[in-house]
Amino acid sequence: MITSKLPSVGTTIFTTMSQLAMDTGAINLSQGFPDFDAPEFLLAGVGRHVLAGQNQYAPMTGLPALREQVAMKVQSLYGRTVSAQDEVTITPGATQAIFCAIQATVRPGDEVIIFDPCYDSYEPSVQLAGGTAVHLPLQLPDFAIDWQRLADALSPRTRLVILNSPHNPSGALLSRVDLDRLAALLRDREDVLVLSDEVYEHLVFDGREHFSVLRHDELYARAFVVSSFGKTYHVTGWKTGYLIAPPMLTAEMRKVHQYVSFTAVTPLQWALADYMTAHPEHVSELPGFYQAKRDLFCERLAQSRFRFTPAAGTYFQLADYSEIRPDLDDVAMAQWLTREHGVACIPISVFYQVPPSDVRLVRFCFAKREETLMLATEKLRDV
Repeated sequence: MITSKLPSVGTTIFTTMSQLAMDTGAINLSQGFPDFDAPEFLLAGVGRHVLAGQNQYAPMTGLPALREQVAMKVQSLYGRTVSAQDEVTITPGATQAIFCAIQATVRPGDEVIIFDPCYDSYEPSVQLAGGTAVHLPLQLPDFAIDWQRLADALSPRTRLVILNSPHNPSGALLSRVDLDRLAALLRDREDVLVLSDEVYEHLVFDGREHFSVLRHDELYARAFVVSSFGKTYHVTGWKTGYLIAPPMLTAEMRKVHQYVSFTAVTPLQWALADYMTAHPEHVSELPGFYQAKRDLFCERLAQSRFRFTPAAGTYFQLADYSEIRPDLDDVAMAQWLTREHGVACIPISVFYQVPPSDVRLVRFCFAKREETLMLATEKLRDV
């Protein structure tokens, strides 16, 4: 038999809670996916390209038309000119892009700094590369970086710092000042790279700005920036994303990518390229679209015993349940809410290496139809 390379990894909480929601007939506000369709023009484009014969391999780096659209979006939103040929790579999902960037750069003995709570794919990817994840807790209640702890954690073995903004699960945002402080810390460390997970880049609310690493000359020179068509265009099941990096980093990432999947699904890339060409306004309309859902969810949740601060970004809302069942840890609370009150959520402790013992937070996804949010909050107000 074999010795597991990931002995501590089991079925993810997202799969577990979605299955529990299905088994109990609960409303699923756990896993992060919409319960509404993507734009009809985008969906129709897939069938059109399938029937037109676009069913063979796309180029390893991605369909040129789609890479060009990504480059144009980056120029328009972030003021950065990137080469569609040498700096943009289309991948079968943002998680795969993250995995390939880590495998391309992290070697046995290297350390990778990760801020908790964090997306669950980061550490297994580091482990498979032979590296060690160094977890630094974000400061509560704002989920801010503790800059002194980061400075202290940087060592001769540090190879990579992973950022995530807008942040899953908290919805917190990094500011321009944050990026400047990181750049200052890394200025004399040319061997340290940055991986910036920006899959919720267009889901930023209340007039705030998303400060992408793409906007920061000093950081981008050493960075991989990852985003997701699935999150942006309501097609999470398409598992299509992209990675942007300077040419030298892109070349190394592509060496891994070509042997992991080689390319992303061809007709989906064609449909996305068509939609981005025809509807460039989609990304500018997303903040308002999702803020309306956040506001509806929060306005109704405010009539419950949950306590919260409306999320600044993403399509997730954290809620404190300490006035309801302080006797339950968050995993037990999530299961109790699902079984007894018919609403599934995610416990925040699963995003930590060592979760705070006194925190009573769960995460709800509000990327749902209005009627779904109305029914879910009706149930939550009775808790």
